[in-house]
Amino acid sequence: MLPSRPLLAAARQKSHRLPAAVEGCSGKLDADVIRRNKAITAHMRAGRVGEAEHLFDAMSRRSTSTYNAMLAGYASNGRLPVALSLFRSIPRPDTFSYNTLLHALAISSSLTDARSLFDEMPVKDSVSYNVMISSHANRGLVSLARKYFDLAPDKDAVSWNGMLAAYVRNGRIQEARELFNSRTEWDAISWNALMAGYVQLGRMVEARELFDRMPQRDVVSWNTMVSGYARGGYMVEARRLFDVAPVRDVFTWTAVVSGYAQNGMLEDARMVFDAMPERNPVSWNAMVAAYVQRRMMEKAKELFDMMPCRNVASWNTMLTGYAQAGMLDEARAVFDGMPQKDAVSWAAMLAAYSQGGLSEETLQLFIKMGRCGEWVNRSAFACVLSTCADIAALECGMQLHGKLIKAGYGLGWFVGNALLAMYFKCGNTEDARNAFEEMEERDAVSWNTVIAGYARHGFGKDALEVFDTMRTTSTKPDNITLVGVLAACSHSGLVEKGISYFHSMHRDFGVTAKPEHYTCMIDLLGRAGRLDEAQNLMKDMPFEPDATMWGALLGASRIHRNSELGRRAAEKIFELEPENAGMYVLLSNIYASSGKWRDVGEMRIMMEERGVKKVPGFSWIEVQNKVHTFSVGDCVHPEKEKIYAFLEDLDMRMKKAGYVSATGMVLHDVEEEEKEHMLKYHSEKLAVAYGILNIPLGRPIRVIKNLRVCGDCHNAFKYISAIEGRLIILRDSNRFHHFRDGSCSCGDYW
Repeated sequence: MLPSRPLLAAARQKSHRLPAAVEGCSGKLDADVIRRNKAITAHMRAGRVGEAEHLFDAMSRRSTSTYNAMLAGYASNGRLPVALSLFRSIPRPDTFSYNTLLHALAISSSLTDARSLFDEMPVKDSVSYNVMISSHANRGLVSLARKYFDLAPDKDAVSWNGMLAAYVRNGRIQEARELFNSRTEWDAISWNALMAGYVQLGRMVEARELFDRMPQRDVVSWNTMVSGYARGGYMVEARRLFDVAPVRDVFTWTAVVSGYAQNGMLEDARMVFDAMPERNPVSWNAMVAAYVQRRMMEKAKELFDMMPCRNVASWNTMLTGYAQAGMLDEARAVFDGMPQKDAVSWAAMLAAYSQGGLSEETLQLFIKMGRCGEWVNRSAFACVLSTCADIAALECGMQLHGKLIKAGYGLGWFVGNALLAMYFKCGNTEDARNAFEEMEERDAVSWNTVIAGYARHGFGKDALEVFDTMRTTSTKPDNITLVGVLAACSHSGLVEKGISYFHSMHRDFGVTAKPEHYTCMIDLLGRAGRLDEAQNLMKDMPFEPDATMWGALLGASRIHRNSELGRRAAEKIFELEPENAGMYVLLSNIYASSGKWRDVGEMRIMMEERGVKKVPGFSWIEVQNKVHTFSVGDCVHPEKEKIYAFLEDLDMRMKKAGYVSATGMVLHDVEEEEKEHMLKYHSEKLAVAYGILNIPLGRPIRVIKNLRVCGDCHNAFKYISAIEGRLIILRDSNRFHHFRDGSCSCGDYW
């Protein structure tokens, strides 16, 4: 029995006893009751809820079927709270009553309530179990679906096909095949479902083996194989099957059109399209999609305008095409002009804005989606969570988490992974870990997200603990996992552990070292001051070093003030990425810290000659759902005077505690006093000061910077965290820093 029953508990409190004259249920059904029951059903199916209620209230005698008609009507018309209240008033609910409400809860509410109702059912039949199987499977909770399948004492064809479909839809084809092999009484629907599962995974050999074994094939069987070969690029075999198919329908023809289109054979696709004996919207959409995939939007628009009838998929195809081509204005025009939108339409427009970096537009559209009463699917949730992660809008992300639970999705791996990434990128490792623990199913991405998340935050030991736990599960570590593990060792100074993992990862996990693994090792060795070993590793690699590897070596040169090695690394980077402004600045920092002002000046001239512009630094902080952005020496913020006054006072208290400005970080040959002044008003310091002034004690100060935090600010935040007694979480372009009680999570190893 699950403890959380919010809707059911509320229904029990609201349920009422009916007047004595109408409370009983007649054991015998007379013609009048039957007639009125049919009328109630007809009213409800037509959406005439008021008329059904009027007829129900006027009945002096009612049967359980009367209540069931009302119950089913309320559920189908989206009035779940009323259905719940009515259910508690049924004198003698039968299994149909329970199943009706169970189905309504499963599709419209939290699965917690459905599970609770299921547990209290006095009698369960195959329909009850099938509802639980399908509802959990539809939310990606396949293991729980299997639990209810195994509990079912009498499984019917719906049970078996439902479980088979659950495995197939979620890509668990091996388990689907094992289930299929466990019995022989399968119909054509079952054969087609398993065959489609293999097709979706591109495993055409197994699909063909099933196709050839089928005792009886229907048009769906032929269509599945033709479309499978076409999607896999096997157009010769697809066309051969098409030509010998004993029966073809519009979908057979459309599969060939789509196949030619997806394989870049537009002329062949158009020839088949023009030869079709009949076309439906799917056919037209396939041809429009063919032009869309090739970014031929004018041709797509021309065909779209010719369509005799369009459905929502037609509009979605054009919307997606414009979005993928970066034509956001045209995409929005299509979106606004749609006579009808579905969840895919909203998700496509959200994705267009999100991928285009228009975070504000993404969030505004999501809010509008909710106001329009549109059901938010998992893709939309994942998209907006990703946007919250990109701009570190934690408050918004937490609200989405609440909506996600309310929508009844639970924490399957698809949305759960987006939620994990959001919390980690917003600097909230505690809620990220809680979400991970609450996930009902995890895949490799789930584990990798947590490992990489801890690594970026400097919590290397936590990352390695999660990795050790992962190794005890059935999820196999992959190359991305090992990148996270090596990064965790690098960011936390766990040098020997990192070396050990690097040399054993092929033997223990079957992972061959790729450039990203070598980059982590160069970074690891370089940060530890083992510069010769890092250079030797680069020489012994089976491929040429890229700009990222040289960048890691350049960063190590900065830490250990090796200007000669830094110069050589920078020269390599300038050859590979001549417009990478960050590397020019990093080398300038190395020169400045050594007092080589002539070299700093030459770097500035080189940047001007090559047209390389330094990216201006910005920092921002979210306070009460509003984002405040700061630049160095900001003079436009409405509270600038208050912020500057606070920083002046804070600077005096910091110096009394032993703080000394890192004036060597200033890339100008000016007096020390002027250097101190330039450092004092960096954007991240302004953001932190604003946070201290406006965020209550006990809550973290979360700041994001678009560039790497400077050494002086990093040192200053350690003092500020101790003086003010605040946790400061800073996300820069490279990693996270958690400042608490005078120290940083990176251990000054950054």
